[in-house]
Amino acid sequence: MNRDLRKTVIAGNWKMNMLASDVETFASGLTSLISGFKSWCDVVICTPFVNLPAAAEAFKGSDVGVGAQNMSQFESGAYTGEVSTAQLSDVGTEYVIIGHSERRQYFGETDKSVNEKLVACLKSPLVPIVCVGETLSERETGITFDLVAMQVKAALFSVSASDMRRTIIAYEPVWAIGTGKTATPEDAQEVCKAIRKVIEGLYDKATADAVTIQYGGSMNDKNAKELLAQPDIDGGLIGGASLKPDSFAVIVNAANQ
Repeated sequence: MNRDLRKTVIAGNWKMNMLASDVETFASGLTSLISGFKSWCDVVICTPFVNLPAAAEAFKGSDVGVGAQNMSQFESGAYTGEVSTAQLSDVGTEYVIIGHSERRQYFGETDKSVNEKLVACLKSPLVPIVCVGETLSERETGITFDLVAMQVKAALFSVSASDMRRTIIAYEPVWAIGTGKTATPEDAQEVCKAIRKVIEGLYDKATADAVTIQYGGSMNDKNAKELLAQPDIDGGLIGGASLKPDSFAVIVNAANQ
């Protein structure tokens, strides 16, 4: 992390877990554990759509922001099952995950749709968390850096430098999500550093230095401190470990170094 240049952001992704009735208890537990942590990082909980109003209410006045896990690239219309940026903002959402690997793998999201969603998001007040990363086979064949660079460039097509500065990038090696496997801190740093170099090439060094890059591959309460000590890892996109307030609080506290 380099807090002199950019924000540290710890975001929990609940995926398809938790009920609206669970949110208040979770929020009470988490906020009591991280009181005063706001000075060194921003904290976000990304919930399923149906939990967003409850989360916005439960975290109101706290140091925890609320995020969605997906959004539509369309403003309104006949798109059954989709949710627009305006609808998200209307219920108190502040962040949104775009292009998570599970959306790409299970629901057919492409680099093109990720770019369309990012462009739409940047027209709204929402802060985007854009995910990129490689599968195990892609890593084993040695194309990690080329693939991730392509995903970054495709996602950022037509995005201005000023909008880039409010966009968060999450590097999530697909082979480390939900498997218990984690890239070594050195491996994760190497890819996050490469992502920053891609952004520098697209814009300039000042813009690249200002962008928050998270690590999103099974960061947990045991490995967070070592991962967050890397200079180009500015936070985490946390899956399973974000479902328990005590585990998530340890990760937030690990940003205090």
